[in-house]
Amino acid sequence: MVKNCVIQDEMKYNEEVVLSYKIQYPQFSSECYEGALDSVNKYYLNKALEYERYYRKELYKSAVEQYLYAKKNDYPIRVFEALVEYKVTYNMDCILSLYTDNYIYLGGAHGNTVRTSETWNLQRNCKLMLDDLFRCPFDYRSYILNIVNDEIQIDSSIYFDNYKKLTADTFDSQHFYCIHKGIVIYYQQYDIAPYSSGIREFLIPYNDCIINPYKLCCVKLYL
Repeated sequence: MVKNCVIQDEMKYNEEVVLSYKIQYPQFSSECYEGALDSVNKYYLNKALEYERYYRKELYKSAVEQYLYAKKNDYPIRVFEALVEYKVTYNMDCILSLYTDNYIYLGGAHGNTVRTSETWNLQRNCKLMLDDLFRCPFDYRSYILNIVNDEIQIDSSIYFDNYKKLTADTFDSQHFYCIHKGIVIYYQQYDIAPYSSGIREFLIPYNDCIINPYKLCCVKLYL
């Protein structure tokens, strides 16, 4: 089971709200892998608290500075906003995969989102790396980049012109999560495409090279 936990607040200066934030994070429970899930739960709780500390210290300071500047110059007051949301994408046998989106609005034309993700092997109580799921005798990075570039080439209009260079330069082996059809490789906003194109995602289906992570479980169980 997954319990959705929330930390939220509105922070004021001179009795006016200058920053609002809402942090959602998961807490998992099961009769299986209790020790591993305890570690995972602590990980996401600590991650949520890190977000909150940053918001209350650094982001609040910037929000107050922006508020004072707006007041001094008779500009509209724009409230800073921060929102953390997560999505569990794979929850089967001993494997748990999810991503977290951290959206921050600083009063401009639009906010920005940064995504992070983790895939856990609860049986081994460890985080899975991308190369743990790769079974072919050649470089998984080149293999994935070829698939990504081939997909972009089908309709490259929403990407930067030099996308082939950018997909390689900004590739991050930690930027993946699992779904039941395959692994999803993602690129952050502005990495390979304009803001309007959002976070770009590419599905790499499970096959002889990319294995379904449940195959790493010795005993098959459902959480």
